[in-house]
Amino acid sequence: MWESGYALFDTAIGRCGVAWGPRGIVAVQLPERNPAATVARLRRFGEEAEPPEEVRSAITRMVAHLGGAVDDLVDIAVDPSEVPEFDRRVHEVARAIPPGETLTYGEVANRLGLPGSAQAVGQALGRNPYPIIIPCHRILGANGKVGGFSAGEGAVTKLRILGIEGAAPNGQPSLFD
Repeated sequence: MWESGYALFDTAIGRCGVAWGPRGIVAVQLPERNPAATVARLRRFGEEAEPPEEVRSAITRMVAHLGGAVDDLVDIAVDPSEVPEFDRRVHEVARAIPPGETLTYGEVANRLGLPGSAQAVGQALGRNPYPIIIPCHRILGANGKVGGFSAGEGAVTKLRILGIEGAAPNGQPSLFD
């Protein structure tokens, strides 16, 4: 299908990246504090290259989404072949949350039929290789607490994305306000 590679692209939240392999998108990288760190995380997928058409389309949609043209991105194909089965199940639940809405880690665990596994859900989301496409930012801690976020600047990045989508927890303003 495709050769492996990665591409960088600018968004409203900073410079992001996407990597692909022979079976599709394998990773999305949100901005790191140090732009060189963003590139370093992507290099394991190959060389920087011109993305295939399907990946260019995904980039265009992610840029638009992070710029305020909210898109659920649910039809962007990813290659989950390296993702554990439990994590895939968590990703399916996360991907079903529409922009502007959130669930808690506990609610995701309940939807999986595994009450009491909120911590495992959080760990699976922390390993999410496709943030934005698999919207792990839409999962909050109990009582609307932001909870963790392993991408970019952590909770700050999570709040920025939730603000773009109109879902800032507890009425918190978007960091763009």
